[in-house]
Amino acid sequence: MVLGMRLRDLREKAGVNYDQAARALHVNQTTVRRMEKAEVGLKLPYVEKLLQTYGADQEEIDSFLALAEEANRPGWWHRFRDVLPDWFSLYVSLEGAASRIRAYEPHFVPGLLQTEDYARTLLSIGFPHGSDRELERRVALRMERQELLHRPNGPHLWVVMDETVLRLAIGGPEVMRAQVDHLIEAAQRPNVTLQVVPFSAGPHPGMGGPFQLFRFQIPELPDIVYAEGLTGAGYLDQRSDVVAYLEALDRMGTQATPARRTESFLRGIRKEL
Repeated sequence: MVLGMRLRDLREKAGVNYDQAARALHVNQTTVRRMEKAEVGLKLPYVEKLLQTYGADQEEIDSFLALAEEANRPGWWHRFRDVLPDWFSLYVSLEGAASRIRAYEPHFVPGLLQTEDYARTLLSIGFPHGSDRELERRVALRMERQELLHRPNGPHLWVVMDETVLRLAIGGPEVMRAQVDHLIEAAQRPNVTLQVVPFSAGPHPGMGGPFQLFRFQIPELPDIVYAEGLTGAGYLDQRSDVVAYLEALDRMGTQATPARRTESFLRGIRKEL
């Protein structure tokens, strides 16, 4: 994404329009646009030709090509491609690159905070026609995603969830008790902020559905919102859209339990299970 933005900036600085860039590659304008939007991988010969067209010197070209080659390398999740939907691959990539993840969840514990048994139950429901092997592969992928919270440079995760998440029986009492215990432990980590919107708080701005907001240390990358539906997902980076989600998170945060009281709230739920 960063390299695509840099390609766009170099093209605009050189005064080259999409038609001229496309002619240099003997392709249509759509190909150039998709490269700049990171909707396709960066073919090194195409990148080199564009940089030459934009008047870049050889040192800049060599440096850019090295970065493009690195960007084209498959991530660790590539080995799970047999059970990873194409539309979710970008999510895992953004999750791993983010410095801050803010999320709202009305139904289920977020994937980064799920226990293995809780995740297995959810995934078996979400993919009812999958084989046992595929189920275990999906569980393994979800557990491996959680490793980023233990990295020295891992992101800060700030989750607001509805009380419904804790009341919905997933996998039975034993699974839920273990899951709530896991949330209590997570809430004690310095890089995890956990809040619960109690039933008594009433309606709030996030009731339309779950979403996540990713923020990055890389200056070129804007905040990106991920909103998931039944058959796919959408990624939003327009400033007006992102601001709307940020405002919803902030307003929900004021209605939720303060983070310092979350552990006590969870322990109360735990006694009822």
